[in-house]
Amino acid sequence: MREVVIVGGGQAGYQTAASLRTEGFEGSITLIGDEPHAPYQRPPLSKAFVLGKQDREKILLRPEVFYRERGIRLVGGETVASIDRVSRRVRLESGAEICFDTLVLAVGARNRKLPVPGAELDGVCYLRTLSEAVELKQRLEAARNIVVIGGGFIGLEIAASARILGKPVTVLEALPRLMARVVAPVVSEFFRAAHVARGVEVVLNAQVRELRGEAGKVREVILADGRVLASDLVIVGIGIVPNTELASAAGLPVVLGGISVDEFLRAGDANIFAIGDCAEYHNVFAGARVRLESVQNAVDHAVCVARTIAGKPVPYHAAPWFWSDQFDIRLQMAGLGTGHDRTVVRGNIESGKFSVFYFRGGRLCSVDSVNRPADHLAARKLLASGTDLTPEQAADENVSIKTT
Repeated sequence: MREVVIVGGGQAGYQTAASLRTEGFEGSITLIGDEPHAPYQRPPLSKAFVLGKQDREKILLRPEVFYRERGIRLVGGETVASIDRVSRRVRLESGAEICFDTLVLAVGARNRKLPVPGAELDGVCYLRTLSEAVELKQRLEAARNIVVIGGGFIGLEIAASARILGKPVTVLEALPRLMARVVAPVVSEFFRAAHVARGVEVVLNAQVRELRGEAGKVREVILADGRVLASDLVIVGIGIVPNTELASAAGLPVVLGGISVDEFLRAGDANIFAIGDCAEYHNVFAGARVRLESVQNAVDHAVCVARTIAGKPVPYHAAPWFWSDQFDIRLQMAGLGTGHDRTVVRGNIESGKFSVFYFRGGRLCSVDSVNRPADHLAARKLLASGTDLTPEQAADENVSIKTT
């Protein structure tokens, strides 16, 4: 009987196991996760979970009975220490060994740590795991002055949740605008204004020099320009680092961007795949090798690998999409705007409902939609089909962008 071992109990790991059964794979499946919980959703952690709208049971991807009924073995609270590619087995930190015919690395990523003095003080928090979310939820209840370091998706989502709870919040972003790496200036400015209008203080070009504390607890954030911000809770959201060490030690191809994989998501070994946040692959929509951090990327990678293992290989060419919920605003993104040379706006920015279309060399490469879900769905279809759309057509609301 063929044995598939999946390392990583997140969205990508869960989806691989579930999709293997859907695709008719009848061999053994072992899913190893370093957290003691069954696989759960991460997106609610910064929103519904910390706001108390969803509890632990509600964010589970599936109840444990799901795995039992499908013969999926869950090994929780265990870390894989090494991979033996010759004997095809993984060794756990506990000393146990598990054999595999096929190995799927869905090892994800970890929080990038704040590299300044005082970052180790009590009250400096990160958010990626359920345990971190539980701690953050508790700390938010008692916090009086909150500083969020990082004006990307996670930082802004946490800032929005804290304001909904009535807490004073300051967001510090090192770059000249919010979400600068992923959205156009018009989108950055819209979200800056939206946060400010709801009581969030936003400081751009903010360089954090030091965190100061008292009795081991954080009390102040010191900026490079000398400003001092009172804070009894500092939440750091400055990106993530892919977990590549296990693959590297096993001699698999690793680059700065992650574990390097081919079009079938194989990691330099016919029997080993890498998927999700840790995998760096060639994306046809970007025209470059990328590593993406999204639920869609994790799910679609997993489905692709499950089909290959089940004997139905198809190269991975899915159009990427993302989303972020902040207050009552939903940002939905389709495609990748890397290297774009023109943007056009469809809709009215002042109304809070608009889309930005990104073009590269005259061809549509990405669309950001703010509270315009129909535009987002149309954009995903346009990008997947390669349908031509001119900038003039995108800007003209009298022109339908729906595909048949």
